[in-house]
Amino acid sequence: MTIAQFSMNPAEKRASYGLAGIYGLRMLGLFIILPVFALYASHLPGGENHTLMGLALGAYGLTQAILQIPAGWLSDRYGRKPVIYAGLVVFAIGSLIAASADSIYGVILGRTIQGAGAINAAVMALTADLTREEVRTKAMAMIGMTIGLTFSFSLILSPVLNQWMGVPGLFALTGILSVVAILLVRFIIPNPKLTHFHSDTEASGKKFREVLRNPDLLRLDFGIFSLHAILMSVFMQVPFILESNGLPVTGHWKIYLPVMLIAFILMVPPIIIAEKKAKMKPIFLLAIALALGAQGLLLAGQHSLWLVAFALLVFFTAFNILEATLPSLISKIAPLAAKGTAMGVYSSVQFFGAFFGASMGGVLMQFVGHDSVLLFSMLLLATWLLVASGMRPPKAVTTKLYHLAPLSDTAGQQLQQQLAAIQGVHEVVVIASEEIACLKVEMSGFDEEKVQQLVLKGTQYVG
Repeated sequence: MTIAQFSMNPAEKRASYGLAGIYGLRMLGLFIILPVFALYASHLPGGENHTLMGLALGAYGLTQAILQIPAGWLSDRYGRKPVIYAGLVVFAIGSLIAASADSIYGVILGRTIQGAGAINAAVMALTADLTREEVRTKAMAMIGMTIGLTFSFSLILSPVLNQWMGVPGLFALTGILSVVAILLVRFIIPNPKLTHFHSDTEASGKKFREVLRNPDLLRLDFGIFSLHAILMSVFMQVPFILESNGLPVTGHWKIYLPVMLIAFILMVPPIIIAEKKAKMKPIFLLAIALALGAQGLLLAGQHSLWLVAFALLVFFTAFNILEATLPSLISKIAPLAAKGTAMGVYSSVQFFGAFFGASMGGVLMQFVGHDSVLLFSMLLLATWLLVASGMRPPKAVTTKLYHLAPLSDTAGQQLQQQLAAIQGVHEVVVIASEEIACLKVEMSGFDEEKVQQLVLKGTQYVG
């Protein structure tokens, strides 16, 4: 095998960078209002009702959760780019409606329409269409990194831009970014030569039952639901806490900037230990416990700006660790043939968690009191810690993909049986129609040479 086979060619680089940019622009439009929205909404007609405020903040999550998997299926039938174009146009319309809204009800409508522009599944499918199996993991990693960086960048940038243009201006900006993303799709992203279903990136209706009956996957789904519910409830409460400590919204970046930079640095060692030392479960549980402690510290120290900043540092460090390890756990635990379905369910539950967290936060603020939001987060985290503690320690495995020469279904079944008998191989799926062999193998002790001897002539190894 040559190094070139593991490197992206110019077309793949162009597609990967472009699609990561599109994903980033889309997520920036969702994230950028988080630090400033609650304070803005409280001054809108109807916004004094915290229930409506929470609904406005989280409404996008409901429509996104409902529509993203169907949108992926539509992209199989009508093409990736048409579905992405339509989603970006819908998102832009929702952004402009929210920007021009003169009451909380208009913002709710705009945010609901924003979520209906669900392009995540279609973007992932297009990424798979435009990259070889050899480099697809790199392309997906680029998109994942873009999401994380976009989130951190938006928290820092939001209060600064809010000073110049206000929240309506931020909504208008997200609409403009959608237009920029449309231009990227049109002029930067290549047209796929062939569009077909990819089991490693797309949800299959035939696999839902298998995924929804897997207790370990359900634990992880509950985890991402809880994590994003707590994230949204945090942004229902923290802006008010910072303001009550004498820090105007235009200065909130002074907290978010150092917090996000330090949290990004602190997250790296635990993730390396979790992956390289096979300590995934202990690190995972520790991160949940840290998030729980951070919420308790935020509740107890909310009248001290220094304690609030420290609590946010602990929380976002834990958040970053959990946000990185949850997809890795899904990949390790999900059956190979159902990986795309498991990730689709996971992503949908994530957005539903955002809707639930913002809505529940609003209800609690309205009928119980502001501190109840933090108590709710602590209860949800304690429940998650209990649920996650029952998870079986994930095996120290990694997924490897091989591109196959054309072969019949019978030959594919024979190859699958032969590969399954090799030392260090835990699971094998050969999909003749996609010309791939997917293996879940031990991170050490895997007889790679034997695999390469078995695959068909012309097969290329994917790391």
